[in-house]
Amino acid sequence: MKALIKRITHSTAGFSTLALRVPVGIIFMAHGVQKLFGWFGGYGLEGTGQWMASMGMEPGVLMAFMAGSAEFFGGLFILLGLLTRPAAVALAFTMVIAIASVHLSNGLFMSNNGYEYALALLAASVSLALSGSGKAALDNALTTRLAK
Repeated sequence: MKALIKRITHSTAGFSTLALRVPVGIIFMAHGVQKLFGWFGGYGLEGTGQWMASMGMEPGVLMAFMAGSAEFFGGLFILLGLLTRPAAVALAFTMVIAIASVHLSNGLFMSNNGYEYALALLAASVSLALSGSGKAALDNALTTRLAK
């Protein structure tokens, strides 16, 4: 188990990933609290759940909880650089689902509720899953502690 966590948290990336982690983490967290709590103009669990159910994603409230939790906690972990790779994989999966179920039929452009924004977040998530958290991250503290 120790070796697995060390392998997941180790990153040879430099400080450049911080420039990606901070805005992407904040964006995902904001979208998560919209779904979970209705903050920033969101609909909360009940409203988001009804919307998801109307698109065939049942049970809607559970789906809203799962998507909101993935976005909020995944975004928080990415922001902190904590278990960055697993968080990024969860968020990439969330974006694939969003693209396939909501945005793909609307084309590329965001002005038509297309998938361009979700695609950009998917690309950022995949990049972080591949590179890891980089130097300025809590993953480094885990890696160092596990090396002892």
